[in-house]
Amino acid sequence: MASPEPNGEETSYVKMSTAAVDSRGTDASLVGAHCQYSYCNQLDFLPFRCQSCNKTFCLEHRTEDSHACTNAGAWAERRRQAELARHSAGEGKRMRDFVSQKPCAGDGCKTVIGTSLVPGVHCANCNRDYCLKHRLREDHDCKNKTPIGARAAGAAQAAAVAEGARSALERFRLWGQAKREQARQSLAPPSSKSKVAQALAVNTLKKTAKGDAKIAPEKRVYLYVEAEAATAKAKIPKGEFFYSKDWVVGKMLDAAARSLQVQNVNNQSNSEADRLRVFHVEGGRLLEFNEKLGDALQSGNTVVLLRGVGPPPDLITP
Repeated sequence: MASPEPNGEETSYVKMSTAAVDSRGTDASLVGAHCQYSYCNQLDFLPFRCQSCNKTFCLEHRTEDSHACTNAGAWAERRRQAELARHSAGEGKRMRDFVSQKPCAGDGCKTVIGTSLVPGVHCANCNRDYCLKHRLREDHDCKNKTPIGARAAGAAQAAAVAEGARSALERFRLWGQAKREQARQSLAPPSSKSKVAQALAVNTLKKTAKGDAKIAPEKRVYLYVEAEAATAKAKIPKGEFFYSKDWVVGKMLDAAARSLQVQNVNNQSNSEADRLRVFHVEGGRLLEFNEKLGDALQSGNTVVLLRGVGPPPDLITP
């Protein structure tokens, strides 16, 4: 086995130990070995052995090229053959579970799934396997099927949860309409409220709003921020803050939750019942987490933190 060089690479030569050198002669006073390169013959106290021709050389002639090795490449070939003989990762092991062939669970479908061409798709909602044609829930009428292995009470409970979610969404639609109406009354349209009055209101907001002082003034968007009392209980119900126009809604939500002291588990839970969302009052819609504030909001707008309203379809129908 070749000894590694200081840089960690293996070489075609190895440094011989002092004990190995001493054992070559019977006289203990003779230390080292003579370089076997024909034009050198230098005595080297720590010689090197070439792993291709098996001869001994000094530091200067230790490589195959420097001593014109008579069996050049033999060490490299042995190493290559050893690498080829080495077992590859996972050799002799079953790399995947066998998939049993069975018909698609779709009504009236005779497609056989579990083959190499049609692997099948498992629906976690109804706990059945379908072909590619019936893989979507709408295509195999998932909502009307009782999940395999589920108890009747469990199915009834799931239906009750779904009905509760629908009623909650309707409740938030009505809440959103009321909020929007309040905004219309407090912020009259430009036709009845002059731009000068709007500018004065924004200037007043700029004087009282709080935020990160490192944000450049020209990059700031000033907002009224509230927490919906029923779902996003806050120690500070509302406030006036400014954020960077380059921020996305998700970053603004995190900062607003900290400012109002609202519990925020968006990064810990995937359940929409636990997640906070941002409702834009003037726009009448929930904002996506990846929207830029500069594109979605203007200074003087009002946003509300809500919990459990689901992904953002519009809360208010036009």
